[in-house]
Amino acid sequence: MIQDVQVPSVGESISEGVLAKWNVADGQYVEKGDALFDLETDKATSEVYAPAAGTIQLLAGDGDEVRVGAVVARIDTAGKATGAKPAKAKAEPKPKADAPAKKAAAAPAAPPPAPPVAPKEPAAPATDSDRVRISGVARKMAEQAGIDPAAIKGTGPHGRISSEDVEAHLAQRAKPAAAPVAESAQPESTRERMSLLRRRIAERMLEATQATAMLTTFNDVDMSAVLEMRKRYKEPFQERHGVGLGFMSFFVRATVVALRDFPRINSMIDGNDIVTFHKQHVGVAVSTDRGLVVPVLRDAARLSFADIERTIRDYATKAREGRIEVADMQGGTFTITNGGVFGSLLSTPILNPPQSAILGMHRIDERPVARDGQVVVRPMMYVALSYDHRIVDGREAVGFLVRIKQLIEDPARLALDV
Repeated sequence: MIQDVQVPSVGESISEGVLAKWNVADGQYVEKGDALFDLETDKATSEVYAPAAGTIQLLAGDGDEVRVGAVVARIDTAGKATGAKPAKAKAEPKPKADAPAKKAAAAPAAPPPAPPVAPKEPAAPATDSDRVRISGVARKMAEQAGIDPAAIKGTGPHGRISSEDVEAHLAQRAKPAAAPVAESAQPESTRERMSLLRRRIAERMLEATQATAMLTTFNDVDMSAVLEMRKRYKEPFQERHGVGLGFMSFFVRATVVALRDFPRINSMIDGNDIVTFHKQHVGVAVSTDRGLVVPVLRDAARLSFADIERTIRDYATKAREGRIEVADMQGGTFTITNGGVFGSLLSTPILNPPQSAILGMHRIDERPVARDGQVVVRPMMYVALSYDHRIVDGREAVGFLVRIKQLIEDPARLALDV
């Protein structure tokens, strides 16, 4: 029986994607549930699994653009698992139990060393493939180059080795020989195809700057109280909740309160209407190798500090391992982005359409500030609010940012809700 492998639907608004890479080779036997290929869409990258066991025939190649529902491979469920043969070869030493008499008769002859040598050759690849997670394409490349897959460092999910990892290993191995000519051999430029995710990011950023009346207001926040609170409760918080106490949970909680006080900022334009949301679904920007993704903390008002930290940690892990799902990034009403983790002192964050505002956090620097008529040094952070001036007035935007400043500088207000 032939089973089609189709491109699955991964979200309501997604009709196509890119078959980023196959994790199996043409003609390979696959088990039901094996990861067949990575599907990259404009929102996330996800693995597609085998619907049945059998021998697979690939109908599309790495990098092909494919539509949802398209057949990209076929599995012959009557195909046999060729991987079972090496196991039989391993079990063949059984005759040794009743072979002592033969051994005694044949003692003077030279043949005895031969039997142990023969089984060793097929056994090596079998144990190697059992030990190492490697895609079919990468395995073929490694065999052609005469490389033991165990020597290659895999960068995929769960340490899976991809064709890019094999190429990187080959490039690293060739470095010493290429060193003398590296400078002259350096190309003037390189060209690579934009991923769907990067293309979508580009489209949305352009849309945000061209289709909105975007304006940014700034303020600075004294982080002394938050730093002191973290220092005092960091260890007991970790012991109790199993997660670290970061800055983001303070800002998410402050954002929830400020959005309740200034509901127009938790709004969007729909045609000639303004839609105001009564729940705060806060997106938190996470940077990955493939680009920026924004998973959403749904109804953030219900989440404790520990819930916020744990959810952000889990989302970040999923995003960096390529396991983030489209559903994780849908339904946000407001976004927070933290350029401070990269060392940014000040920036103008770009709106995440169709949302009407985004809060930008930055790095903490010790700076001289005036307090009670004296100059003192305090750990300060610049914060920025970019907003759509078509529906948010300057008074509301400034008031929102002042409320954030007030809550962060006196975090006891977050607990008391004042």
